[in-house]
Amino acid sequence: MITPAFELTQDPDFLTVKIRVPHARASEFDIYFEGEDFKFYAKPYFLRQLTLPGRIVEDGREKASYNTDEGTFTIRLPKENPGQYFEGLDMLTSLLAPKKSRSAKPLVEEMAASAELSEDNEEEFDWEVEQIPYEESTPPLQHPYGFGNLRSGVFQRLQDELSDVIDIKDPDQTPAEERRRKRLAAEAAKFEPDHYLADFFEDEAIKHLLKYKPWWIDAHKKMTALQGESHQEHDCPAFVVFSEEEREQMRKFTNKSYLLDKRSRHHVYLGLIDILLAYCYEICVNEGDKNVESSWNIRKLSATLCWLESFSSIHDVLVSFGRRVLCYPLYRHFGLVTRAFNDTVMILQLGKAAVLKCLLDIHKIFMESDPAYILNDLFITDYCIWIQKVKSKKLAALCESLQKTTLSKSHMGLELEELEAAAVLVQEEEKALKAAGTVSKQQLLCSESETSDSEESSSTSSSETEGSDSDEQESSTSEDGEINSFQGTLQEERTAPLIDCNGLRQGTNTSAMEVGDGKSKVSLQSTTPPGKLVEELEMQIHSAMRLSEQPEGLATAGCISQEQEENPVPEPDRFSEDAAGKGNFLEVSPKPNPFLFLCSTNEDED
Repeated sequence: MITPAFELTQDPDFLTVKIRVPHARASEFDIYFEGEDFKFYAKPYFLRQLTLPGRIVEDGREKASYNTDEGTFTIRLPKENPGQYFEGLDMLTSLLAPKKSRSAKPLVEEMAASAELSEDNEEEFDWEVEQIPYEESTPPLQHPYGFGNLRSGVFQRLQDELSDVIDIKDPDQTPAEERRRKRLAAEAAKFEPDHYLADFFEDEAIKHLLKYKPWWIDAHKKMTALQGESHQEHDCPAFVVFSEEEREQMRKFTNKSYLLDKRSRHHVYLGLIDILLAYCYEICVNEGDKNVESSWNIRKLSATLCWLESFSSIHDVLVSFGRRVLCYPLYRHFGLVTRAFNDTVMILQLGKAAVLKCLLDIHKIFMESDPAYILNDLFITDYCIWIQKVKSKKLAALCESLQKTTLSKSHMGLELEELEAAAVLVQEEEKALKAAGTVSKQQLLCSESETSDSEESSSTSSSETEGSDSDEQESSTSEDGEINSFQGTLQEERTAPLIDCNGLRQGTNTSAMEVGDGKSKVSLQSTTPPGKLVEELEMQIHSAMRLSEQPEGLATAGCISQEQEENPVPEPDRFSEDAAGKGNFLEVSPKPNPFLFLCSTNEDED
């Protein structure tokens, strides 16, 4: 016989069972329901027994239909108590369990042990670790691990695959306390401050990842809105929908019962939080997509899976997860720790249906990873079966305790705040040095610009000066040519007086006298000694020169003779001779109202 695929839904008055039986003979089928039992048969499909979470009744309102295109039976069964909510309709493995095996109690037991091991009889669960006085005892040959610490000796048979699955060596011979010490030492050695600070300052990619919204965020919003309207606290199956593949996974699980004492249940609940935190991180950083690193991320971030850790408090779980996020994966940012924490709270608030959906996804990821399938056998498969039987109030209490737990960077034990403060200080110093360098560079550029402008100005001035000097040289050369011509005439007539002023004392000389305005100079050769020449010149100037004002109509003024006043002639050049060649004019200065020397003809005329 084949167990058919099925699903259950409900409304306030009816329970609906939808059974998929392709290629079945629709004319031959049997349905049985009474109280909490439901059975279905249509050859070759047989749904042996569903144990329902509530009672149904046969009162004439029941109805069944068959869709030939889809090959499905849809059966509507009235509830015995209209308005009652049937909890756990998505927990298919639990529903398929035989009614007699739903209890985890052994067939023969002592009453005291039964009261201690029964989880259903507990009114309130204490999430703090139980204080037990230390007692020396002979340690067991093998230390347990796995779901509820129910396994041991597994890795003795799997030494070849041990290093690819967990980080601890020889877990069977390593007690829980030593595992914890080794884990903390490995995390401290693995922590890289440079990697952490790089993600801390350059967090654009991480900010983008934090914007991703997985399916449980929308489901949580809808559930919160519904609870605000109806003021009810229960699972909302409509918001947590299982796919056909997930339903098939649940049908393949073998139903089990777990006999756990209080301490073991405590470890199981805390391990569940640890596994969900790692799963939430994986979903966030990969934005819901699966890749070859998904299996590694989940098992590496969960100390429960990687180090076979048994936690004693919720705070220890959060600290372990936070440290591992900052030591191992690609993105090492405390914001991802906080995001995973908030997502885990949402999943627990959605109820065990949401938790089961996450566990089924982890189970699938590990099944597709060659070495990680061992973790399904040790943990995940048992969690998928166990969570279907957990009371919702237990998860609600666990979620409430998780929400009250606080986590900060100082709890990590990695000196994160000191690292960040030092990095910020270094960054500010670099900015200050960079700003100072920029100012110095600007000042240097300004100085170079000023120097360049000064050089250009000097070059321009030098060019102008050179041009002026060139002009002056040309002018001086021209003037010197005229003067030299004049001096040649004077030297040829060696008996000619230097200055002749109407019969004043005359003399010959070869000494030089310079007359000029600074731009042009006139050199007169004389053989008279310099001192005597000066005295003679002084005497001749005082006795022979006279100063006349500039007449109107003349461009320049100077000393002229009486004959020239009566017969004016055009203004001469600096050195010129009259028509008779009897006189020479010497222009001392080209400035307005210059002085002119009037020299009459000398003894040659006489």
